[in-house]
Amino acid sequence: MLLLALDTATPAVTVALHDGTRTLAAADEVDARRHGELLLPAVDRVLAEAGAALGDVTGIVVGVGPGPYTGLRVGLMTATTLGAARGIPVHGLCTLDGIAHAAGEAGLEGPFVVATDARRKEVYWARYADARTRLGDPAVDRPADIAELVAGVPAVGMGARLYADTFTGVRDDLPEHVSAAALAALAAERLAAGSGGKAEGEADGEAGGFLPPLPLYLRRPDARVPANYKVVTPR
Repeated sequence: MLLLALDTATPAVTVALHDGTRTLAAADEVDARRHGELLLPAVDRVLAEAGAALGDVTGIVVGVGPGPYTGLRVGLMTATTLGAARGIPVHGLCTLDGIAHAAGEAGLEGPFVVATDARRKEVYWARYADARTRLGDPAVDRPADIAELVAGVPAVGMGARLYADTFTGVRDDLPEHVSAAALAALAAERLAAGSGGKAEGEADGEAGGFLPPLPLYLRRPDARVPANYKVVTPR
């Protein structure tokens, strides 16, 4: 097993190579405006550092979000293109699950919540029974609307840090963005388990612990057609 993992659903551009037991190499850079520019060079660096070639990779792991439109598409299109070119499977994972997994590896026990910045004064978030068990589907909400649900609960992620008055149990000592190394480790666990059905804690469409490599947006795009837009047709 040699998994190439990547995620661009948060401001982090993150790539890792995992052999099913450990992370062989990883690259992480935070820049919300340069996902497209930074991702493929990071893939090249990670492969070179591990002494591997793209032809050695047996599977791709990609974070499907939730996340903002432009950045999220960069990672997903790269993953699906590499998978198609090599004829290897592409495994989608919820980005929030990767953050939860990293928090668990750092010693956090459940229950807790994970929240990332959704912009528009909102957060993408989900509740976890533990680092491997998400309770329901991810959601996007204004922090004030979920205050009663998250107050005092340990919270991880940039969304929780941005709205610490709502996420009063925020843990500043734990990861604020997803890491591809955590996604790869989680994928390796699920592949090793070989689950063919829906596991406990999985939402609809997550049979075997994986999602299709399609963007999990949760809301409409920021770009809108102007309200007074007039269609001009040739005479």
